[in-house]
Amino acid sequence: MSEKRTITVAKGDGIGPEIMDATLKILEAAGAPLNYEEIQIGESVYLNGISSGIEENAWDVLRKNKVFLKAPITTPQGGGFKSLNVTVRKSMGLFANVRPCKAYTPYVHCNFPKMDLVIIRENEEDLYAGIEHQQTDEVVQVLKLLSRPGCEKIVRYAFEYARANNRKKVTCMTKDNIMKHADGLFHKVFKEVATEYPEIEADHMIIDIGSAKIAHHPEMFDVIVSLNLYGDIISDIAAEVAGSVGLGGSSNVGESVAMFEAIHGSAPDIAGKNMANPSGLLNGAIMMLVHLGMTEYAEKIENAWLKTLEDGIHTGDIFSEAHSSKKVGTAEFADAIIERLGQKPVKFDAKVYDPNAKPPTVELKPRGARRKKAIEGVDVFIDWDEDNRNPDTIGKRLEKCNTSKLALKLISNRGMKVYPQGMKETFSTDHWRCRFTKTEGSEVTHADIVELLQAVAQEGFDYIKTEHLCSFDGERAYSLSQGE
Repeated sequence: MSEKRTITVAKGDGIGPEIMDATLKILEAAGAPLNYEEIQIGESVYLNGISSGIEENAWDVLRKNKVFLKAPITTPQGGGFKSLNVTVRKSMGLFANVRPCKAYTPYVHCNFPKMDLVIIRENEEDLYAGIEHQQTDEVVQVLKLLSRPGCEKIVRYAFEYARANNRKKVTCMTKDNIMKHADGLFHKVFKEVATEYPEIEADHMIIDIGSAKIAHHPEMFDVIVSLNLYGDIISDIAAEVAGSVGLGGSSNVGESVAMFEAIHGSAPDIAGKNMANPSGLLNGAIMMLVHLGMTEYAEKIENAWLKTLEDGIHTGDIFSEAHSSKKVGTAEFADAIIERLGQKPVKFDAKVYDPNAKPPTVELKPRGARRKKAIEGVDVFIDWDEDNRNPDTIGKRLEKCNTSKLALKLISNRGMKVYPQGMKETFSTDHWRCRFTKTEGSEVTHADIVELLQAVAQEGFDYIKTEHLCSFDGERAYSLSQGE
């Protein structure tokens, strides 16, 4: 018998304790060499005044055990409570979220019986940085942050995952036709990394048509890699298309720690009623066993689960008169899987894992010399609600603020140029982006920007933020306004 490995478990909220008990019972019956160290997370911790939803001493447990099997939790509404999933992913460096989505027809209804794709989602950056500001009475801002190392890590992981799992294609999904710098960076890195994996087909889709294709032609995909928000959305689309969000498990992988979970929520409306399907968390646990190199136990459990589906033993969420023989609760479903340990499915392909397979690893390529950065100007954002928001009024006043090195080029409102020569039909809020660019032959410093801001303040304007307009090795590194 293998030496036992201790993992961290958390039973969570809502249906969490029920499906975790069912999952651990199956792991124990299969003989998986595991010990468990439990931590408390979720609603009770939030309500004790810990806004992260996880107690401070639990971090040391996660660091020590390195593997975390987590049930769903409930995040209380309002009150500034932070998403525990986001906190754990970012705090522990769990940069890759992996969600397999596979059809189990005809036992679980799906219109695409050959669907078998994996979505790999960047986990730490993008809009999930959660940096938001109310800037004016009418306008809020959220910052979308991407880094080259963050993009490279997730893209390399996607290709390494494809290679390790004998997948043939990786599809990148972004919105770089609109966000040319942010999503453009992700796509650029994808194209660079793809050249190092010539045996794997690489293609790109804009996220909107890509999402539609997942919903209507999921069989055309193999591995999909995307940014945090897009990946979150398309993961649920794909899981639903496959038949049930309740079946999906996922892994969250970092360099030293990994977390495994179901993709669904805590479903408090059915908590304690022995109705929940434990398959999502069980599939997360199977991914965990593979990660730990315990492939024989992963095979045994997954094949027993497939045999249970084949035999029509189903929980209520997937029960159908056509393909189910018996409707069971959470505990009974777990017992049915345990009864079939050692059996293999007949109509599904039996699962076989490579016992020598290693989890994908990522090694970033060394960067070259840093590029030369120069300030080309500054965007000054102003809260202004006078003269019926007439762009000509604010424009002419701001031109008085020009300095010897910085001059007003344009004003935009919600990204659309309104001055000079804006269109009268363009709607304006109280939030104005005022672009000052360097005068010919000048070199702009931070002191020059401070001088400009002093002039703007003296003119009576409420400036709320600035963004430097930079170039790197002479290449423009900021977006143009619509109409600029």
